[in-house]
Amino acid sequence: MVYKYFSYVHRRVITRSMAGLLLMASFAGCTINSGLQSGKLPESGAFVAENGLPFYIQPLSLANLPAKQPLAPSADLYHLLKTSGATSYGIAKGDILSIILTNYPDINASTESLTVDQQGFIQFPLIGRIKAAGLSVPQFTATLQRQLQRYLKYSDPQVKIINYRGSKFFVDGAVKQSGEFAIADVPISLYGGISMAGGVSETGDANHIILHRQGKSYPLGMRTLNQMGLSANQIYLKDGDAIHVNSQSRNKVYVLGEFGKLEPVAIPEQGLSLAHVLGESNGLNPNTANAAKVYIVRDNPQSKFTNIYYVDMQSITSFALASRFEMQANDILYVDPTGLARWNRVISAILPSTSAINVISGI
Repeated sequence: MVYKYFSYVHRRVITRSMAGLLLMASFAGCTINSGLQSGKLPESGAFVAENGLPFYIQPLSLANLPAKQPLAPSADLYHLLKTSGATSYGIAKGDILSIILTNYPDINASTESLTVDQQGFIQFPLIGRIKAAGLSVPQFTATLQRQLQRYLKYSDPQVKIINYRGSKFFVDGAVKQSGEFAIADVPISLYGGISMAGGVSETGDANHIILHRQGKSYPLGMRTLNQMGLSANQIYLKDGDAIHVNSQSRNKVYVLGEFGKLEPVAIPEQGLSLAHVLGESNGLNPNTANAAKVYIVRDNPQSKFTNIYYVDMQSITSFALASRFEMQANDILYVDPTGLARWNRVISAILPSTSAINVISGI
Protein backbone atom coordinates (compact mmCIF):
# COMPACT_ATOMS: atom_id res chain seq x y z
CA MET A 1 0.00 0.00 0.00
CA VAL A 2 2.83 2.37 0.90
CA TYR A 3 4.58 1.46 -2.34
CA LYS A 4 1.48 2.25 -4.42
CA TYR A 5 1.05 5.62 -2.70
CA PHE A 6 4.74 6.47 -3.29
CA SER A 7 4.43 5.55 -6.99
CA TYR A 8 1.32 7.77 -7.31
CA VAL A 9 3.07 10.75 -5.68
CA HIS A 10 6.16 10.17 -7.83
CA ARG A 11 4.07 10.19 -11.00
CA ARG A 12 2.31 13.41 -9.90
CA VAL A 13 5.62 15.15 -9.24
CA ILE A 14 7.02 14.10 -12.60
CA THR A 15 3.80 15.11 -14.36
CA ARG A 16 3.74 18.55 -12.74
CA SER A 17 7.44 19.05 -13.55
CA MET A 18 6.77 18.21 -17.17
CA ALA A 19 3.80 20.59 -17.12
CA GLY A 20 5.97 23.35 -15.72
CA LEU A 21 8.53 22.79 -18.44
CA LEU A 22 5.81 22.88 -21.10
CA LEU A 23 4.44 26.12 -19.66
CA MET A 24 7.89 27.73 -19.63
CA ALA A 25 8.50 26.56 -23.18
CA SER A 26 5.18 28.04 -24.25
CA PHE A 27 6.03 31.41 -22.69
CA ALA A 28 9.50 31.39 -24.23
CA GLY A 29 8.18 30.41 -27.66
CA CYS A 30 5.51 33.11 -27.62
CA THR A 31 7.95 35.77 -26.49
CA ILE A 32 10.30 34.98 -29.34
CA ASN A 33 7.72 34.38 -32.04
CA SER A 34 4.68 36.54 -31.37
CA GLY A 35 4.40 37.94 -34.91
CA LEU A 36 6.09 40.69 -36.91
CA GLN A 37 7.77 43.40 -34.85
CA SER A 38 9.62 46.55 -35.80
CA GLY A 39 12.20 45.74 -33.15
CA LYS A 40 14.35 48.25 -31.33
CA LEU A 41 14.83 51.15 -33.72
CA PRO A 42 16.44 54.49 -32.93
CA GLU A 43 14.24 57.58 -33.11
CA SER A 44 16.30 58.93 -35.99
CA GLY A 45 19.67 58.71 -37.69
CA ALA A 46 21.86 56.02 -39.18
CA PHE A 47 22.29 52.58 -37.69
CA VAL A 48 23.39 49.10 -38.72
CA ALA A 49 20.92 46.28 -38.19
CA GLU A 50 21.82 42.87 -36.80
CA ASN A 51 21.85 41.50 -40.34
CA GLY A 52 24.61 43.95 -41.25
CA LEU A 53 22.52 46.22 -43.48
CA PRO A 54 22.87 49.99 -42.94
CA PHE A 55 19.65 51.96 -42.45
CA TYR A 56 18.67 55.59 -42.02
CA ILE A 57 15.49 56.24 -40.02
CA GLN A 58 13.62 59.53 -39.70
CA PRO A 59 10.17 60.74 -38.68
CA LEU A 60 8.18 61.95 -41.66
CA SER A 61 7.52 65.68 -41.71
CA LEU A 62 7.05 68.43 -44.27
CA ALA A 63 10.71 69.36 -43.85
CA ASN A 64 12.04 65.93 -44.89
CA LEU A 65 9.28 64.94 -47.30
CA PRO A 66 11.12 63.37 -50.27
CA ALA A 67 11.10 66.07 -52.91
CA LYS A 68 10.07 65.36 -56.46
CA GLN A 69 13.22 65.86 -58.46
CA PRO A 70 12.78 67.66 -61.78
CA LEU A 71 13.05 65.07 -64.49
CA ALA A 72 15.61 65.49 -67.24
CA PRO A 73 16.63 63.15 -70.06
CA SER A 74 19.46 60.81 -69.15
CA ALA A 75 22.46 60.48 -71.44
CA ASP A 76 21.03 57.25 -72.85
CA LEU A 77 17.62 58.81 -73.48
CA TYR A 78 19.21 61.87 -75.08
CA HIS A 79 21.19 59.58 -77.41
CA LEU A 80 18.04 57.58 -78.23
CA LEU A 81 16.10 60.75 -79.11
CA LYS A 82 18.96 62.08 -81.18
CA THR A 83 19.26 58.88 -83.23
CA SER A 84 15.55 58.05 -83.53
CA GLY A 85 14.19 60.80 -85.73
CA ALA A 86 11.81 60.21 -88.63
CA THR A 87 13.68 59.15 -91.76
CA SER A 88 12.69 58.19 -95.28
CA TYR A 89 12.10 54.48 -95.70
CA GLY A 90 15.02 52.60 -97.13
CA ILE A 91 14.35 49.56 -99.30
CA ALA A 92 15.18 46.47 -97.22
CA LYS A 93 16.19 42.91 -97.91
CA GLY A 94 13.08 40.82 -98.50
CA ASP A 95 10.93 43.71 -99.78
CA ILE A 96 9.01 43.07 -102.98
CA LEU A 97 9.15 45.80 -105.65
CA SER A 98 6.97 46.56 -108.61
CA ILE A 99 8.80 48.36 -111.43
CA ILE A 100 6.81 49.50 -114.45
CA LEU A 101 8.30 50.91 -117.68
CA THR A 102 5.46 52.86 -119.30
CA ASN A 103 6.63 52.48 -122.90
CA TYR A 104 7.84 48.88 -122.66
CA PRO A 105 4.98 46.52 -121.72
CA ASP A 106 6.94 43.48 -122.89
CA ILE A 107 9.51 44.11 -120.13
CA ASN A 108 6.86 44.83 -117.47
CA ALA A 109 5.68 41.22 -117.42
CA SER A 110 8.89 40.23 -115.61
CA THR A 111 9.28 43.30 -113.39
CA GLU A 112 5.93 43.54 -111.61
CA SER A 113 7.16 41.49 -108.65
CA LEU A 114 10.87 41.60 -107.85
CA THR A 115 12.21 40.44 -104.47
CA VAL A 116 15.24 42.14 -102.95
CA ASP A 117 17.62 39.26 -102.17
CA GLN A 118 19.66 38.80 -99.00
CA GLN A 119 22.58 40.64 -100.55
CA GLY A 120 20.32 43.65 -101.18
CA PHE A 121 20.09 43.30 -104.99
CA ILE A 122 17.33 42.70 -107.54
CA GLN A 123 17.68 41.09 -110.96
CA PHE A 124 16.47 43.46 -113.67
CA PRO A 125 16.22 42.81 -117.44
CA LEU A 126 18.97 44.34 -119.61
CA ILE A 127 20.93 45.55 -116.57
CA GLY A 128 21.32 42.44 -114.45
CA ARG A 129 21.90 42.74 -110.70
CA ILE A 130 21.37 46.20 -109.25
CA LYS A 131 21.68 47.35 -105.65
CA ALA A 132 18.38 48.35 -103.98
CA ALA A 133 18.66 47.80 -100.21
CA GLY A 134 19.43 50.89 -98.18
CA LEU A 135 18.17 53.30 -100.84
CA SER A 136 14.92 55.25 -100.65
CA VAL A 137 12.45 54.69 -103.47
CA PRO A 138 13.38 58.02 -105.18
CA GLN A 139 17.10 57.23 -104.87
CA PHE A 140 16.70 53.75 -106.33
CA THR A 141 14.46 55.09 -109.13
CA ALA A 142 17.11 57.63 -110.13
CA THR A 143 19.86 54.97 -110.13
CA LEU A 144 17.76 52.57 -112.21
CA GLN A 145 16.86 55.30 -114.70
CA ARG A 146 20.51 56.23 -115.30
CA GLN A 147 21.46 52.64 -116.03
CA LEU A 148 18.46 52.03 -118.32
CA GLN A 149 19.36 55.09 -120.43
CA ARG A 150 22.14 53.06 -121.99
CA TYR A 151 19.63 50.57 -123.40
CA LEU A 152 16.29 52.35 -123.73
CA LYS A 153 15.30 55.60 -125.43
CA TYR A 154 12.44 56.34 -123.01
CA SER A 155 13.56 55.14 -119.60
CA ASP A 156 11.04 56.29 -117.01
CA PRO A 157 10.69 53.55 -114.35
CA GLN A 158 7.81 53.72 -111.86
CA VAL A 159 9.02 52.03 -108.66
CA LYS A 160 6.72 50.98 -105.82
CA ILE A 161 7.13 48.70 -102.82
CA ILE A 162 4.18 46.30 -102.87
CA ASN A 163 5.17 44.19 -99.88
CA TYR A 164 7.22 45.35 -96.92
CA ARG A 165 9.03 42.28 -95.63
CA GLY A 166 12.44 43.60 -94.74
CA SER A 167 12.17 45.97 -91.77
CA LYS A 168 10.38 44.60 -88.73
CA PHE A 169 9.94 45.26 -85.05
CA PHE A 170 8.59 43.15 -82.20
CA VAL A 171 6.21 43.87 -79.32
CA ASP A 172 5.57 41.60 -76.34
CA GLY A 173 4.65 41.74 -72.67
CA ALA A 174 1.44 43.29 -71.34
CA VAL A 175 -0.10 44.26 -74.69
CA LYS A 176 -3.30 43.02 -76.30
CA GLN A 177 -1.64 41.41 -79.33
CA SER A 178 2.07 40.70 -79.14
CA GLY A 179 3.93 39.75 -82.29
CA GLU A 180 6.06 40.83 -85.23
CA PHE A 181 5.15 43.93 -87.23
CA ALA A 182 6.43 45.42 -90.47
CA ILE A 183 7.80 48.92 -90.84
CA ALA A 184 6.36 50.42 -94.01
CA ASP A 185 7.20 53.63 -95.87
CA VAL A 186 5.50 55.74 -93.16
CA PRO A 187 7.76 56.07 -90.07
CA ILE A 188 6.39 54.33 -86.96
CA SER A 189 6.91 55.89 -83.55
CA LEU A 190 7.18 54.03 -80.26
CA TYR A 191 3.60 55.01 -79.47
CA GLY A 192 2.46 53.87 -82.91
CA GLY A 193 4.24 50.54 -82.52
CA ILE A 194 2.46 49.80 -79.24
CA SER A 195 -0.83 50.84 -80.83
CA MET A 196 -0.25 48.33 -83.65
CA ALA A 197 -0.07 45.67 -80.93
CA GLY A 198 -3.52 46.68 -79.69
CA GLY A 199 -2.23 49.02 -77.01
CA VAL A 200 -1.28 48.33 -73.39
CA SER A 201 -3.49 45.70 -71.73
CA GLU A 202 -5.47 46.29 -68.54
CA THR A 203 -2.68 44.68 -66.52
CA GLY A 204 0.09 46.55 -68.35
CA ASP A 205 2.07 49.53 -67.13
CA ALA A 206 2.60 52.16 -69.83
CA ASN A 207 5.12 53.92 -67.62
CA HIS A 208 7.45 50.90 -67.55
CA ILE A 209 8.45 50.02 -71.11
CA ILE A 210 11.76 48.62 -72.32
CA LEU A 211 13.01 49.32 -75.84
CA HIS A 212 15.72 46.88 -76.94
CA ARG A 213 17.88 48.13 -79.81
CA GLN A 214 21.14 46.67 -81.10
CA GLY A 215 22.01 44.97 -77.82
CA LYS A 216 21.12 47.94 -75.59
CA SER A 217 18.03 48.37 -73.41
CA TYR A 218 16.31 51.71 -72.85
CA PRO A 219 13.78 51.97 -69.97
CA LEU A 220 11.00 54.35 -70.98
CA GLY A 221 7.67 55.53 -69.61
CA MET A 222 4.84 57.43 -71.26
CA ARG A 223 4.13 59.51 -68.15
CA THR A 224 7.81 60.10 -67.43
CA LEU A 225 8.42 61.32 -70.98
CA ASN A 226 5.48 63.72 -70.69
CA GLN A 227 6.87 65.08 -67.41
CA MET A 228 10.10 65.84 -69.27
CA GLY A 229 8.21 67.68 -71.99
CA LEU A 230 8.86 64.83 -74.42
CA SER A 231 6.67 62.27 -76.18
CA ALA A 232 6.82 58.64 -77.29
CA ASN A 233 5.95 60.00 -80.74
CA GLN A 234 9.47 61.47 -80.94
CA ILE A 235 11.08 58.04 -80.84
CA TYR A 236 10.85 56.24 -84.19
CA LEU A 237 11.36 52.51 -84.53
CA LYS A 238 14.13 50.85 -86.52
CA ASP A 239 14.52 47.43 -88.03
CA GLY A 240 15.08 44.82 -85.32
CA ASP A 241 13.71 46.92 -82.42
CA ALA A 242 11.90 45.01 -79.67
CA ILE A 243 9.41 46.62 -77.28
CA HIS A 244 8.50 45.01 -73.97
CA VAL A 245 5.66 46.41 -71.86
CA ASN A 246 5.97 45.44 -68.20
CA SER A 247 3.06 44.26 -66.11
CA GLN A 248 1.74 46.26 -63.18
CA SER A 249 2.70 43.27 -61.00
CA ARG A 250 6.29 44.54 -61.17
CA ASN A 251 5.26 47.93 -59.85
CA LYS A 252 3.68 47.45 -56.43
CA VAL A 253 3.80 48.54 -52.81
CA TYR A 254 3.80 45.76 -50.22
CA VAL A 255 1.66 46.01 -47.08
CA LEU A 256 2.53 44.11 -43.89
CA GLY A 257 1.40 44.19 -40.29
CA GLU A 258 -1.82 45.43 -38.75
CA PHE A 259 -3.89 46.56 -41.73
CA GLY A 260 -7.45 45.81 -42.70
CA LYS A 261 -6.28 44.04 -45.86
CA LEU A 262 -2.83 42.56 -46.50
CA GLU A 263 -2.40 42.65 -50.26
CA PRO A 264 0.15 44.32 -52.53
CA VAL A 265 -1.12 47.61 -53.98
CA ALA A 266 -0.34 48.34 -57.63
CA ILE A 267 1.01 51.79 -58.50
CA PRO A 268 -1.14 53.26 -61.31
CA GLU A 269 0.26 55.47 -64.05
CA GLN A 270 -0.75 58.65 -62.23
CA GLY A 271 1.19 57.62 -59.12
CA LEU A 272 0.24 56.51 -55.62
CA SER A 273 0.39 58.34 -52.28
CA LEU A 274 0.71 56.89 -48.78
CA ALA A 275 -2.87 57.98 -48.09
CA HIS A 276 -4.10 56.00 -51.10
CA VAL A 277 -2.29 52.87 -49.91
CA LEU A 278 -3.89 53.21 -46.48
CA GLY A 279 -7.28 53.47 -48.17
CA GLU A 280 -6.67 50.52 -50.52
CA SER A 281 -5.62 48.42 -47.49
CA ASN A 282 -8.87 49.24 -45.62
CA GLY A 283 -6.95 51.40 -43.17
CA LEU A 284 -5.25 50.34 -39.95
CA ASN A 285 -6.81 47.53 -37.94
CA PRO A 286 -8.64 49.46 -35.18
CA ASN A 287 -8.33 46.56 -32.71
CA THR A 288 -4.65 45.71 -33.08
CA ALA A 289 -2.69 48.46 -34.89
CA ASN A 290 -0.26 50.75 -33.13
CA ALA A 291 -1.03 53.85 -35.19
CA ALA A 292 1.67 55.86 -33.42
CA LYS A 293 4.28 54.60 -35.86
CA VAL A 294 3.51 53.56 -39.41
CA TYR A 295 6.74 52.62 -41.18
CA ILE A 296 7.75 52.96 -44.83
CA VAL A 297 10.85 50.93 -45.77
CA ARG A 298 12.44 52.12 -49.01
CA ASP A 299 15.54 50.53 -50.47
CA ASN A 300 17.77 52.74 -52.58
CA PRO A 301 20.16 50.91 -54.95
CA GLN A 302 22.09 54.16 -55.54
CA SER A 303 22.81 54.59 -51.82
CA LYS A 304 24.38 52.38 -49.19
CA PHE A 305 21.49 53.19 -46.84
CA THR A 306 17.98 51.79 -46.85
CA ASN A 307 15.59 54.54 -45.74
CA ILE A 308 12.94 54.01 -43.07
CA TYR A 309 10.31 56.73 -42.63
CA TYR A 310 7.68 56.66 -39.92
CA VAL A 311 4.60 58.75 -39.27
CA ASP A 312 2.13 59.04 -36.38
CA MET A 313 -1.26 58.28 -37.92
CA GLN A 314 -3.06 58.99 -34.63
CA SER A 315 -3.14 62.65 -35.62
CA ILE A 316 -5.60 63.77 -38.28
CA THR A 317 -3.04 66.29 -39.56
CA SER A 318 -0.86 63.37 -40.61
CA PHE A 319 -3.36 62.46 -43.32
CA ALA A 320 -2.44 65.63 -45.23
CA LEU A 321 1.21 64.61 -44.97
CA ALA A 322 0.36 61.08 -46.12
CA SER A 323 -1.36 62.55 -49.19
CA ARG A 324 1.88 64.28 -50.19
CA PHE A 325 4.15 61.27 -49.68
CA GLU A 326 4.58 59.54 -53.06
CA MET A 327 5.10 55.79 -52.88
CA GLN A 328 7.67 54.04 -55.04
CA ALA A 329 7.79 50.54 -56.50
CA ASN A 330 8.80 47.89 -53.94
CA ASP A 331 8.19 50.18 -50.93
CA ILE A 332 7.15 48.21 -47.83
CA LEU A 333 4.48 49.66 -45.56
CA TYR A 334 4.35 48.22 -42.04
CA VAL A 335 2.62 48.94 -38.73
CA ASP A 336 3.28 47.22 -35.39
CA PRO A 337 0.58 45.63 -33.25
CA THR A 338 -0.17 47.34 -29.92
CA GLY A 339 1.34 45.89 -26.77
CA LEU A 340 -2.10 44.60 -25.73
CA ALA A 341 -2.64 42.93 -29.12
CA ARG A 342 0.75 41.24 -28.87
CA TRP A 343 0.00 40.12 -25.28
CA ASN A 344 -3.37 38.70 -26.36
CA ARG A 345 -1.63 36.70 -29.05
CA VAL A 346 0.85 35.37 -26.48
CA ILE A 347 -2.04 34.33 -24.21
CA SER A 348 -3.90 32.77 -27.14
CA ALA A 349 -0.81 30.73 -27.96
CA ILE A 350 -0.40 29.68 -24.31
CA LEU A 351 -4.01 28.58 -23.68
CA PRO A 352 -3.84 25.41 -25.80
CA SER A 353 -0.67 24.45 -23.92
CA THR A 354 -2.23 25.11 -20.49
CA SER A 355 -5.20 22.98 -21.50
CA ALA A 356 -2.78 20.18 -22.35
CA ILE A 357 -1.09 20.65 -18.98
CA ASN A 358 -4.41 20.29 -17.16
CA VAL A 359 -5.12 17.09 -19.06
CA ILE A 360 -1.69 15.71 -18.23
CA SER A 361 -2.01 16.81 -14.63
CA GLY A 362 -5.25 14.94 -14.31
CA ILE A 363 -3.67 11.66 -15.35
